[in-house]
Amino acid sequence: MRPSFDEMHATSATVREHYRGYDRWLAQQPRDVMKSRREEAEMIFRRVGITFAVYGAKDEDGSGTERLIPFDLIPRVIPAHEWSEMERGLAQRVTALNRFIHDVYHGQEIIRAGLVPAEQIFKNAQFRPEMMGVAVPGGVYSHIAGIDIVRAANPDGSGSYYVLEDNLRVPSGVSYMLENRKMMMRLFPELFSQHRVEPVAHYPDMLLETLRAVAPAAVTEPSVVVLTPGMYNSAYFEHAFLAQQMGVELVEGQDLFVKDNFVYMRTTQGPKRVDVIYRRVDDDFLDPLVFRPDSTLGCAGLLSVYRAGNVTLCNAIGTGVADDKSIYPYVPK
Repeated sequence: MRPSFDEMHATSATVREHYRGYDRWLAQQPRDVMKSRREEAEMIFRRVGITFAVYGAKDEDGSGTERLIPFDLIPRVIPAHEWSEMERGLAQRVTALNRFIHDVYHGQEIIRAGLVPAEQIFKNAQFRPEMMGVAVPGGVYSHIAGIDIVRAANPDGSGSYYVLEDNLRVPSGVSYMLENRKMMMRLFPELFSQHRVEPVAHYPDMLLETLRAVAPAAVTEPSVVVLTPGMYNSAYFEHAFLAQQMGVELVEGQDLFVKDNFVYMRTTQGPKRVDVIYRRVDDDFLDPLVFRPDSTLGCAGLLSVYRAGNVTLCNAIGTGVADDKSIYPYVPK
């Protein structure tokens, strides 16, 4: 096993170059000030409701447990040249995974070539035969990927990045990153005046642009919604946050219905057609007519509309076949 990598220190007495400015600033901060800033952050997070539920955990009174989002006063500083290289690598990886998913549900050339054993796909619980032959807009299956990255130490003291998980189904967590950045800017504005930090606040705009770009071909002004399992879901804050930031409707399954092979949402002004669904509901619960019949989280008939090309789901159904742990060893091929 590789030893852990110290992001800030090259040796016990040497600070890495890209952390030196922060290290000098940190050395000047009184402990009580840093402690009070952390407490202020936690108070604001709790007041705004930036929490996530921990399934299976219980408080002393037996109720479910909610946790504040993790907030570290020591930021992860990644030099621009490292980030640029990582960005190119991740884009390449996601492109390859999307092509793999397309091949699985179409030509299956990768199986015939012997690169991935057939049983690893067909016996995979995330393989969805209902997606065979379905043409998705632009050939994109995983529009949003939540790739987990770790860094391990090398013998020369440098560190190498590795992909821990690909998370191509219903990735979650971006809202916590955005709120963390806002909190750091609020508590320590001087840090951002002293360092050139890449902005992240435009993420919701980029997400909306991505969703609108994959609307059904004939649609010129696509209607986008965020589909949530509801307020008791562990990531409900994020669902509401992203819908609000993008300026689109946050809906639950009961708000949607299918008519004449199109999806509509119920509004106070009457039914409104839906063109793109950013779904935060797992495959099994999306359509009770096809998957779990006991599901109340999805919309009956959704898959037939999707197969007809009259609505776009982001991410597509069946993307889990590419991020399953049994497939992970084959990704480099």
